[in-house]
Formats: sequence, structure tokens, C-alpha cells
Amino acid sequence: MAPPIVTATIQGAVISAISNILAQAITAHQNNTPLIIDYIPVFQYALFALLSTPPNFLWQDFLESAFPAYHMAPTKEAITAASAADDAKLDTDAARGRVIEPRLSKRNTALKALLDQTVGAAANTALFSLFMHAARQAMAHHYAARAAGDGDVRAGGLAFLLGGAGAEAMRYQDVAWASVWALTRAEFWGLIQAGWRFWPAVSLVNYVFLTTVEARSLVGALAGLGWGIYLSLITAQ
Repeated sequence: MAPPIVTATIQGAVISAISNILAQAITAHQNNTPLIIDYIPVFQYALFALLSTPPNFLWQDFLESAFPAYHMAPTKEAITAASAADDAKLDTDAARGRVIEPRLSKRNTALKALLDQTVGAAANTALFSLFMHAARQAMAHHYAARAAGDGDVRAGGLAFLLGGAGAEAMRYQDVAWASVWALTRAEFWGLIQAGWRFWPAVSLVNYVFLTTVEARSLVGALAGLGWGIYLSLITAQ
């Protein structure tokens, strides 16, 4: 069985790719045009997920280690028996595993949500913007090459990964980092505010109802399907 971090990374990449394809389908439907999948943004979203999921998995693991969602506390039965000095009842409860139980830490849950929606959100938003703008500039030559051949710029399939149109998958020398940074700064607060209308609810579900990082990663990835569609739609404009 693959380690949880590997499983989460593969899930994230697949879901990110699907979200971009769905966004392209929505755009085609809105424009009343046939769907021709452009695999370049699909590749970009999947690649970003492959790169960003492992550190996010480790971030969630750190938050859970530093601020455990649950702590062990005496059960009501144990407290009642102890108050009544009923040793026999305490022994019975202990034998049945009813002396202590996991209890949600509201303080730790609030701290995790706060850190995730400030430090985590800021880092993820900035890195997403930096990556996407840099990747677009590094892969813009594929569109230019296809357009020069009088073909549909979306019709190249995955050939760009195998030395198709434009020969190189990415031309890092074409990236204007000053421009990338300016674009990232310009859209940062807009993306943060949009995320705050969506992700706090996901964090609440994750931290209150789920107890493992693996389960939280899966729920986060599924929620990311909708978020990825939103990002794909706005970044395609």
C-alpha cells in the first residue's frame, strides 16, 4: 500500500485535472461551442497539485500534532462514580472502557482553523498564482506554434509533453518574473477573499468531524474539485 502522502498527492493531481476539464466544459456550454479539451492547462493544474499536495499534507500533519483535535477526558459515568466515591462502579466502567473518552478541543480546533485560513491560505494562494503565471509564460510558445500552423490551439493533445509543437515542454527563459510577481500581487487579495467564503466551512468539517490527516486530505481534495473549477474559470478569462 502506498504511503498516505503519495495517495493524497495522486488524488490531488487527478482531481485538479478533472476540475480543469469540467471548467472547460462549462465554458464551452456557456459559449455554445463544442468542447475541445486544451490539455495545456490540464497539465498545469495537475502539475501544481503534484507539487503542492505533499507540503500541504505535511502542514496538516503539523497542525494536528501541534493542536490535537481531540483529547482524552473522563466520561460522565466516571465523573459521577468518582463524585459518589463508588469504587465498584469505577472498576466496572474501567473494565468496559468507559472511564475516558475522546473529546473535541474547541480551542485547538479554532487555532488550527485560524492558522490554516491565514498562514496556509496566504502561502497556497501566492504559490498558486506564481506557478500558474510562470507556467503560462513558459508554455505560451505552444499556442503560438499551433496558431502559426493554422490549427486549433487546443488540438495538440499531449504532444507538447513529448516534443510536439514548440519542441520544448516549457521554456523557462521566457518567464518574465517581474511580470509574474506583479500579476500575483494584483490578484492575491481577491483570491484570498474568495477562498474565505469557501474554505473555512471545509476546515470546520475537517477538524470537527474527521480525525485523520488522510481523511482530511481526501475531503480537502474533493472540495478542491469545486474550487479548482472556480479557479480555472477565472484564470481562463
